[in-house]
Amino acid sequence: MSSSQALLRAPPFPWVKADTAAISRPFAREVAIDQTRLDRLIEAIRAARVGSDFWSTAPVEPTERAMLDVIAGAPDPGGVRAALGQALFAPAYRDPFTGAAIEVEAAVAILAEWRRLIDANRPIAAAAGMAWWKRDRIAHFLWNGGEPLFSDDVAALAACGGSVAVWPSRAPAGLAEAGIPLVRVEDGFIRSVGLGADLHPPLSIVVDQQGIYYDPTHPSDLETILATREFAPELLARAEALRATIVARGISKYGSTAPRKAAAPRTDRTILVAGQVEDDASVRLGGAGVAGNLDLLARARVAEPGARILFKPHPDVDAGHRVGRVPDTYLFEYADEIVRDEAMPSLLARVDGVHVLSSLTGFEALLRGLEVTVHGQPFYAGWGLTRDLAAPLPRRGRRLTLAELVAGTLILYPRYIDPVTELPCPPEILLDRLAAGWRPRTSWLIRARRLQGRLFKLFGKATS
Repeated sequence: MSSSQALLRAPPFPWVKADTAAISRPFAREVAIDQTRLDRLIEAIRAARVGSDFWSTAPVEPTERAMLDVIAGAPDPGGVRAALGQALFAPAYRDPFTGAAIEVEAAVAILAEWRRLIDANRPIAAAAGMAWWKRDRIAHFLWNGGEPLFSDDVAALAACGGSVAVWPSRAPAGLAEAGIPLVRVEDGFIRSVGLGADLHPPLSIVVDQQGIYYDPTHPSDLETILATREFAPELLARAEALRATIVARGISKYGSTAPRKAAAPRTDRTILVAGQVEDDASVRLGGAGVAGNLDLLARARVAEPGARILFKPHPDVDAGHRVGRVPDTYLFEYADEIVRDEAMPSLLARVDGVHVLSSLTGFEALLRGLEVTVHGQPFYAGWGLTRDLAAPLPRRGRRLTLAELVAGTLILYPRYIDPVTELPCPPEILLDRLAAGWRPRTSWLIRARRLQGRLFKLFGKATS
């Protein structure tokens, strides 16, 4: 093995500087080897299947190959296991997100997650229905040692020799009928700072092999996780810590905003009704017969006759980009207050409960211990945590704790990218960046899109 590289090393993510991704730096030194610790480390590396160029099919040099064979369980031909201990314990390891020194076991855990993502991407050969302004970011999420072909030509996609990752709402005509294996891609639940409709690329996505989380008419990977997964105590502890961080730091789908003021004591029951994009797929597929925002608000008033009701329009709708705007005159027939300029974390801090159709607001309210009444069939309904007014889904008979819902929804299902290093990261890193005040650069394109939204809003037409 070359003395210039360590046995445990990061994949060569092509959009990241090598020194940013570097997880180890070899040292020409001798270290004392704890054999018990080495045994545990070998088992961890074997389970994670990392080491050397694990992302590549190219052959490795003989010394490194011998070490990898021993890790895999092959007999030691003599002297390799002493050499292996030095190769693993002598290098210095660093956290690629913070630069802090870490132990070799932590480095293995990071590499294991990167391997999991790369392996999941290996069947994907192409991507379709991806807006041009987010293609670079999607290519990062889908990297498997190479980048996918981006095309909306069905013939080219059929000839790509693998699965096609598709944005469902923008799928090319005829793709579903072409017999091409599809995986569905959508924004994650902690998306970014700023709206997708303002052309901010996502920092989190989901890649679903079965369906997609917002379509209750078919199973999805998320639904399967929530229905069948056995959640280990360590995972649940991590989920609870993640939930507490989201609440304490005021993190929502579109960024981080601390509550702007302490919630005043409530003398009346106060309910938030969350508006949605009326032609959104989650509304069309999981709306359970509710006819748009005004109908949702009217139903909430019937269910809560004595409550003070706040209505918050969806930000994409209010920005003029999407369908669903209702004149304030009609909203005030059922709502006591229309809230536009208050961030969701602050708003949730001053209500007793929420009424939603399929909005992520219901999930964010659950994180904060609020009552959640659901008129549709979103992914978080049907598990015993919400008051469900729509017909039950037989696939969702399991009772979950909130920690189990969080573990499946925010840890096991989505993918995240660190906006600082651009490396695939766990959700905790993204939360740290958002809480620390990271903001994307406002480009001329984003400014133009915002202006377009204001103009179309003025003339009563959505931009998309």
